[in-house]
Amino acid sequence: MSAAPAYSEDKGGSAGPGEPEYGHDPASGGIFSSDYKRHDDLKEMLDTNKDSLKLEAMKRIVADPNQLIRASALRVLSSIRVPIIVPIMMLAIKEAASDMSPYVRKTAAHAIPKLYSLDSDQKDQLIEVIEKLLADKTTLVAGSVVMAFEEVCPERIDLIHKNYRKLCNLLIDVEEWGQVVIISMLTRYARTQFLSPTQNESLLEENAEKAFYGSEEDEAKGAGSEETAAAAAPSRKPYVMDPDHRLLLRNTKPLLQSRSAAVVMAVAQLYFHLAPKAEVGVIAKALVRLLRSHSEVQYVVLQNVATMSIKRRGMFEPYLKSFYIRSTDPTQIKILKLEVLTNLANETNIPTVLREFQTYIRSMDKDFVAATIQAIGRCATNIGRVRDTCLNGLVQLLSNRDELVVAESVVVIKKLLQMQPAQHGEIIKHLAKLTDNIQVPMARASILWLIGEYCEHVPRIAPDVLRKMAKSFTAEEDIVKLQVINLAAKLYLTNSKQTKLLTQYVLSLAKYDQNYDIRDRARFTRQLIVPSEQGGALSRHAKKLFLAPKPAPVLESSFKDRDHFQLGSLSHLLNAKATGYQELPDWPEEAPDPSVRNVEVPEWTKCSNREKRKEKEKPFYSDSEGESGPTESADSDPESESESDSKSSSESGSGESSSESDNEDQDEDEEKGRGSESEQSEEDGKRKTKKKVPERKGEASSSDEGSDSSSSSSESEMTSESEEEQLEPASWSRKTPPSSKSAPATKEISLLDLEDFTPPSVQPVSPPAIVSTSLAADLEGLTLTDSTLVPSLLSPVSGVGRQELLHRVAGEGLAVDYTFSRQPFSGDPHMVSVHIHFSNSSDTPIKGLHVGTPKLPAGISIQEFPEIESLAPGESATAVMGINFCDSTQAANFQLCTQTRQFYVSIQPPVGELMAPVFMSENEFKKEQGKLMGMNEITEKLMLPDTCRSDHIVVQKVTATANLGRVPCGTSDEYRFAGRTLTGGSLVLLTLDARPAGAAQLTVNSEKMVIGTMLVKDVIQALTQ
Repeated sequence: MSAAPAYSEDKGGSAGPGEPEYGHDPASGGIFSSDYKRHDDLKEMLDTNKDSLKLEAMKRIVADPNQLIRASALRVLSSIRVPIIVPIMMLAIKEAASDMSPYVRKTAAHAIPKLYSLDSDQKDQLIEVIEKLLADKTTLVAGSVVMAFEEVCPERIDLIHKNYRKLCNLLIDVEEWGQVVIISMLTRYARTQFLSPTQNESLLEENAEKAFYGSEEDEAKGAGSEETAAAAAPSRKPYVMDPDHRLLLRNTKPLLQSRSAAVVMAVAQLYFHLAPKAEVGVIAKALVRLLRSHSEVQYVVLQNVATMSIKRRGMFEPYLKSFYIRSTDPTQIKILKLEVLTNLANETNIPTVLREFQTYIRSMDKDFVAATIQAIGRCATNIGRVRDTCLNGLVQLLSNRDELVVAESVVVIKKLLQMQPAQHGEIIKHLAKLTDNIQVPMARASILWLIGEYCEHVPRIAPDVLRKMAKSFTAEEDIVKLQVINLAAKLYLTNSKQTKLLTQYVLSLAKYDQNYDIRDRARFTRQLIVPSEQGGALSRHAKKLFLAPKPAPVLESSFKDRDHFQLGSLSHLLNAKATGYQELPDWPEEAPDPSVRNVEVPEWTKCSNREKRKEKEKPFYSDSEGESGPTESADSDPESESESDSKSSSESGSGESSSESDNEDQDEDEEKGRGSESEQSEEDGKRKTKKKVPERKGEASSSDEGSDSSSSSSESEMTSESEEEQLEPASWSRKTPPSSKSAPATKEISLLDLEDFTPPSVQPVSPPAIVSTSLAADLEGLTLTDSTLVPSLLSPVSGVGRQELLHRVAGEGLAVDYTFSRQPFSGDPHMVSVHIHFSNSSDTPIKGLHVGTPKLPAGISIQEFPEIESLAPGESATAVMGINFCDSTQAANFQLCTQTRQFYVSIQPPVGELMAPVFMSENEFKKEQGKLMGMNEITEKLMLPDTCRSDHIVVQKVTATANLGRVPCGTSDEYRFAGRTLTGGSLVLLTLDARPAGAAQLTVNSEKMVIGTMLVKDVIQALTQ
């Protein structure tokens, strides 16, 4: 009884099966021990200079009963940036990923990016840990593991499929930091898995949720309307939102009321990138609320609002006054609000906006005034009916006392005059008079360009302006000098009588200018406008070159092209791609298969709605049950309890594989179009309801830790076997005879059938999966020396015999085993040859056995076996398939398909099966070994037992562990083996020095250090058993 409180405190929260666990952060509470002298011995061991004592302290710390101590040890270990302890860090992370405390698992997820940045070669092993942590149902872990996923393997989108719905449902309860990370990841995921909601806007259904919640009749009517629309417009299909797409939008919408500005901004960008146009408007009010926050938050929000307001102007128009500028706003906030006001300006609200701009021009902030003048110019460009009003207002600003205001007005007026130059000759004359007063180079250059471009409108003033400019030419800025040369050339071509001498004078001054651009422009202009005897071909076209009509400039927002960056990201803020930024994917042309997000639920945990209704319709006692007498009725109470337990477990299991729903009928309608699951639910509805065994979460987690290479269905099956051994023998023989009215086509596989399981007296066979050794035992073989160490991985034991791929219960009578034949695969010599053994233990033939379309990691490929048309009851068959593991122990996941079902399975190879034997002489071996020294050599010492001293035993164990060929050796106590990896052809050399006295020495030389390290561990394990 005393252990129960300690367990609940360490676990940090519990929940029923299938429900999210709400873990709390123990570091935020006051549960630190006040016994300060309790760990004085550990402090002394860590302070010493002896490596052995430090390792002993580490072993004690990682096994400490306090979850804070375990998590802190992992955090400190992962923060040590020394490559030599990478193997220890990897083992510690793997151990912590299976810890019973969610706080420790969260710390393991935080350590994954640290280890990856220290040694990127650990990526494959870290992905396995990430995949395991992604399946965690605790809200405390979800955000941290998604962050690790984004840092290590953001391209592995296949890891998210099975966890997508779970993440959507957990999102509301995750901490704020985790919500931001998950929402950002789900935004990229949705852009690759769903169709664009903005396609075929005219045919968009008014009620987007109708397809998700609609009844069968509504769906039938909808199908008819779709056919009519398709006939009218064959090239356009009506858009129906995917239920998973709707699930994401519905579950993120409440977060718009979050107290965290980062969460609100993350949801806003998700809606902007993923939601239909009719639904994006909900984010406007939340973003406007953030404008009452600190100036730093306002700056980021306004950057994103400025981008949104270009494409979705109507979204923010009701909140126009919220973007009015306050005198206390910083300059950068003022300029961003000006940008938004300019984007929102239209013919309806332009009088209000211009009155607001008139107030801003009186500000003492000169940068803000200059930005306001540019905003007025943009409004005049975009809205034609106020162009004259804006132009007159800008001309009035030319009399302003502030030179910067006048200069900015000149630049904007120059751009506006290009649209209607003939109507504004007086304004050009007025600008010409300002050349005596304005000293800002950009403004002077703009005036000179206007006079030269429209010199025919001011024929008397233009030569005089050129005269004044020639007088001060040497004192002008470079940009002004270039425009003076242009003005002289244009006047020479249009009015050479008055300006010929002035032009020659200006060109002579420019010829000796200090700036080489001005000197080059002067030489070019002289040869072009002044005809010479040598070449006058271009001089004939001088007027076309200088006086060609120029298009009016288009005044655009600086935020126009920023929407190609994901909103809310640093890259969008900087308008440049930042380090680590991931591009937002384009929408797919065709919708990917939605069934990849369906979670496989074992058959004995499913309880469909049809089965529930049929149970209600049937009488309590059936005819067959009535004949059995009081023996069975006496067990009715425990039977009903087991039924209620199984029903709760099945409902919790199906809660992850389907979207949220308010009633059971909607869940049933939703699952009708979901491939194999829908077919199976219909088959289950025709069968008689069977008794089911409740699953227990503790046993399920232990089976997960026991085997990483088994499929999800086989893991659940092993759990049920371990539970079933604890049942009473009376419940074993309990069977429900089939009803006489409905004859099932296939035999129902029940967990309570006697012939399907071994009696309790027989010990269960442990699955041939990864050997899980405790971290303390693994640390004993590691020493902190100066020799180069590489990461150590717990590798699978050698597959000498058959290994189970699919249990007959999970496969509904189909049992599948596999073996590594070590024979060259005929289709491709780089592939590992795998023999697949099928056996049919059901009463009906199994038809159409084949491999479904696999979704494999990069580099891994599968050569499928030919389809087995039919497998009769009691019959067995063997097929050969090839798998290219790309010299890694990463599992190959694929589907075994029949005509009615799909089973998810995976094959993970031992490292010894990734190579083929090579035969060479002793001299060749020594020569190649000399090339693979240093970091390519791994050496370990081991104690050989007395039973492993003969040549035959040593050779047999080594070759059983690894597919290597023996190399002749002159000494009796030394063994040498050689091989090459199948895919890369990298040489693997193994040497065992079995000395008669003392420890033996095992050496592996290989270019692939990871394979060498894993091989050393496997061989030592085989020799010391």
